[in-house]
Amino acid sequence: MTRQEINLAVDWAAEEGWNPGLYDADCFYAADSGGFLVGLLGDDPIATISVVKYGNSFGFLGFYIVKPEYRGKGYGIRIWNAGMEALSGRVIGLDGVVAQQDNYRKSGFALAYSNVRYQGIGGGHYPADSGIVPLFALAFEDVYAYDKAFFPDNRREFLRCWINQPQNTALGILRGNKLAGYGVLRICRTGFKVGPLFADSPECAEQLFLALKSHATEGAPVFLDIPAVNAAAVDLVNRHNMTVSFETARMYAGPSPDLPVNRLFGVTTFELG
Repeated sequence: MTRQEINLAVDWAAEEGWNPGLYDADCFYAADSGGFLVGLLGDDPIATISVVKYGNSFGFLGFYIVKPEYRGKGYGIRIWNAGMEALSGRVIGLDGVVAQQDNYRKSGFALAYSNVRYQGIGGGHYPADSGIVPLFALAFEDVYAYDKAFFPDNRREFLRCWINQPQNTALGILRGNKLAGYGVLRICRTGFKVGPLFADSPECAEQLFLALKSHATEGAPVFLDIPAVNAAAVDLVNRHNMTVSFETARMYAGPSPDLPVNRLFGVTTFELG
C-alpha cells in the first residue's frame, strides 16, 4: 500500500467497529512503510492485510479485512498467504477475533492469552503529587529503553511517532528520578483509547490511568485493552466500573515472546501489537 491507501484500511477497520485512532495511520506507516498489502480486483481494492516487520525476528499481522461483498470467494486466503510469506522466518503475532481462532490455528498460530477491551468514561481528577510528568519532558532514549521490555523487537520509529501524535496525552511516572511507567491517551473515531499503559506496579498504573483519563473529554467513552491474564489490570478496570466491549485472542506463530504481562496494563494497539 501507499501511505494514502493505509487510510482506506483504517476506514475499513472503523466500519468493522474497531474504532481506530484519528492519527494512527502515520505511525503505522512509520513502523514499516512496506508492511501493508492491498488486494486489487482490476483496479478496485477489495482486501487488506498488515504484516509489519519489527527488527530482525518479529512481525505482527493485522488489518485482515475483505470487503463484505467479496467474502467467501477465496480472496481472503490469497492475501493471507501473501502476508504470511512476507513474514516468513519470523515469530508472528496477531490479535484475532475470538471466532476465528480455529482458522488461525490452521496457519500455525497458538493462543497465548485473551486481550479484552474495557469501556469507561473520561474526566475525573488528575492525581496530585504522583510523580507524573509529560513524556516529552524525558529523553526519548529513556522512554524507548523502558518500552523495550514490553515488545519482542525494535519498534523505535513507531514509538517515536506514537507518543507524539496530535491531540494525544503522553505521560510518564517517576520513582526515584527513574521512569516506572508510561501511558498514552489518543483520540479515536469514538472517544479515546489508552494504550500503551505500562507500569512497574499496580499503583503506578492506576495513577497513570487516572491522569490520562482526566485529559479525555468529561463523560466521553474511554477504552483500555488489557491482557486478561494480568489480575491487577482486571482489578483496575473493575474498580473504575469499566465494562467489556470487545475481546481478541492474542496468538503467535512460533515461540510466544516472554513479555512481562504482570506490568502490561494496556495494549498499544490491536492492529500492530
